[in-house]
Amino acid sequence: MGSIIDAPKGPASKLFTPLDIANGNITLKHRVVLAPLTRNRGVPLSTESTPEKPNRIWFPDDVVAEHYRQRTTDGGLLISEGLPPSLESNGMPGVPGIFIPEQAAGWKKVTDAVHAAGGYIYAQIWHAGRTTITPFTGTPAVSPSAVLWDDPDECYPYPPVGADKPVKFREYPPIELSVEHIKRTIGDYVKAAKTAMEVGFDGVEIHGGNGYLPEQFLSSNINKRTDEYGGSPEKRCKFVLELMAEVASAIGEENLAIRLSPFGLFNQARGEQRVETWGHLCREIKKNHPTLSYVSFLEPVSTLLPTSRQNWSLTNTQRYEQLFSAEQKDKFLQSWGLLNVDLSMFRDIFNAGPKPTPFFSAGGWDDGNSWGVLESGKYDALLYGRLFTSNPDMKERLEKGYPLKMYDRSRFYGPFPDREVAYTDYPTWKEEVQRAAKQGKKVEVEVVGHGGQRVKQ
Repeated sequence: MGSIIDAPKGPASKLFTPLDIANGNITLKHRVVLAPLTRNRGVPLSTESTPEKPNRIWFPDDVVAEHYRQRTTDGGLLISEGLPPSLESNGMPGVPGIFIPEQAAGWKKVTDAVHAAGGYIYAQIWHAGRTTITPFTGTPAVSPSAVLWDDPDECYPYPPVGADKPVKFREYPPIELSVEHIKRTIGDYVKAAKTAMEVGFDGVEIHGGNGYLPEQFLSSNINKRTDEYGGSPEKRCKFVLELMAEVASAIGEENLAIRLSPFGLFNQARGEQRVETWGHLCREIKKNHPTLSYVSFLEPVSTLLPTSRQNWSLTNTQRYEQLFSAEQKDKFLQSWGLLNVDLSMFRDIFNAGPKPTPFFSAGGWDDGNSWGVLESGKYDALLYGRLFTSNPDMKERLEKGYPLKMYDRSRFYGPFPDREVAYTDYPTWKEEVQRAAKQGKKVEVEVVGHGGQRVKQ
């Protein structure tokens, strides 16, 4: 991947051309997509939280709706933060779910705000699986197998109310899902997907990556089952394929999408046989759901670097050196049986057949490396995350060449008492200029014109 030197920029870029998704039922006016971003800004159902009775249910309100509205553009697509489909599935405090009426009503405010601004929004449904702890769910964490975390000192990042030290995952070991429990969990997804469509979401995306429940089933180091849901690459795919089939049956496959991160290692999803597992999964998804709305993949890049200005001229192997230690990287690449891996094999799978499935890419895209990527045919749309938090007018800034404002990583994840800070208070470029003018300052910047030339404003 990497910028093409002479690639068109600004309004001449393919980023700002229409794209059909949802089997042609939705035509996006551009391809700058808001990535799903957990921000933990929900409102607690109970205002009184104690160690004995902590709040476990959160819902979205006008502040959350305003956040999404600010990032809406005419004909643009937004993907919601991950929405837990059940209390058991919730992985973090402050995350609004979609399993009780109060939550559904809150998400209706969000979809109404987005639609009023001319945009489209998909609900991402997210099940934490083994990556949660009992204080936040009231029940044991669930997993394909009762496998403890590799590192005995690995801690849950959000201490419960009243905790005076980090809580180790091993203090709350997961339980293995029975087959009956698996079916019930799929039912939770189905109910949540139907609710999402009822409250106005334009579609549903299954979070199948980042080491959460679907990927836990796909990962041989977590899924130790010997029944129909484990033991081989094909059997490890069964949960995800059943899940996709049931949700597609409920809401229509043209309204369904999935996000995958086959490069893994998130939340200790470090299984082997990756080519066989994810290759089989994607071929089956393509075969079973030829009119799927789109697929979304995460790039093999670091999410831990202090800035998103990553050097995309690096080779694939060098990129892994940014993400892992040399020992981890070598073991990881060997597990694929490859030295250089990228998303091309999955792009080929979803391009097959009479109707290619729209293919989205997420991970480190910014105002320096986005150009020429879509023209190359590798992807159909790019998702922007961290920089979208601090640039609500991300599409306009990319299109016109306005500088991007750096994000505040310390304000990514709440809950915070001052929820609006670094959430709904970032200015657009126009607002920045207006503020500067009021202070007697002049803001001059070179922007990209329709012919690709740079002009001063």
